[in-house]
Amino acid sequence: MKPSEKLASLNLTLPEVAKPVGIYVPANIVGNLAYTSGQIPLRGGEVLFQGKVGENVSLEDAQDAARICTLNALAAIASVAGGIDNISRVVRLCVFVASTPDFTDQPKVANGASTLCGEVFGDAGKHVRSAVGVTALPLNASVELEMVAELR
Repeated sequence: MKPSEKLASLNLTLPEVAKPVGIYVPANIVGNLAYTSGQIPLRGGEVLFQGKVGENVSLEDAQDAARICTLNALAAIASVAGGIDNISRVVRLCVFVASTPDFTDQPKVANGASTLCGEVFGDAGKHVRSAVGVTALPLNASVELEMVAELR
């Protein structure tokens, strides 16, 4: 099943690519790899799940935020690659989690993104990953994600 068909079967659609809030592009292609800028849980122009995980954002909400970030990253790559079906595999995710000093479940937050990659791409969604706790993220987002994908 193509990634676009798998998305549809999950009742998911790619959002409109978020407009940059700085001087950068949402995604770039180098060779057969596509790289995204950091994607936050932006939906309809609104940042969802603002704040710190472990303070005012729950683990479950942060996992949902990571899923939204993943959809935004896929949309950014699709916009420069000619569609999501031109993505052959997810290579790498880097997930940043705005969290309290005592919160240590950043990998569990990143699982929200990793699970979605597996749902959409199957074995081609398996990737290397980092999950990092940080003090703050742009626009008070609780999660930010970068993706590298291989293109057909």
